[in-house]
Amino acid sequence: MTLRFVLDPDLTPDLREEIVALWVDVTNAGGAVGFVAPVTAADVRTIADPTLAGIAEGPDRLLVGYAGERLAAMAIFTDNRFHLKTHYRVLTRVMVHPDTQGHGCGVDLMREAERVGRRLGFQALQVTVRDGLGLDRFYRRLGYREVGRLPGALRVAPGDDRDEIFMWLDLTGAVTAPA
Repeated sequence: MTLRFVLDPDLTPDLREEIVALWVDVTNAGGAVGFVAPVTAADVRTIADPTLAGIAEGPDRLLVGYAGERLAAMAIFTDNRFHLKTHYRVLTRVMVHPDTQGHGCGVDLMREAERVGRRLGFQALQVTVRDGLGLDRFYRRLGYREVGRLPGALRVAPGDDRDEIFMWLDLTGAVTAPA
């Protein structure tokens, strides 16, 4: 399956609804995108509305992927909002619709994010992942390396605390020594 990518699409009301629907579907399929299943569109809007405002008003950037005319993937280049961190971005809300998983769409999304990041002049990309789902293995295969971990930082349910893993992709080609 091939995705068609668009950077900074017009955030129409229809696209906003498609994003919320994607977010709900990904979460309810077990995806780690800020919620724990089950969620409704109303639940997701509590985070989606301010997130989309950060895109519409800047400085964040939205990358979407379409399978035909259907929104199938997205990632947000989130600005750190701190002048000493302008050289990299954090990729947030990285998601691929459950119906398209297993067809390389996640890899395609991350490779496109890498290309866009280089084109925009960023020196690195960071992702933060919830431990326990194997997501760190996915990102490692794409060249990301673990650079930090907060033990038990994410409470997904009473008695179920997960590590928050910080992963880094150097876009300069240079290898950074571990801290």
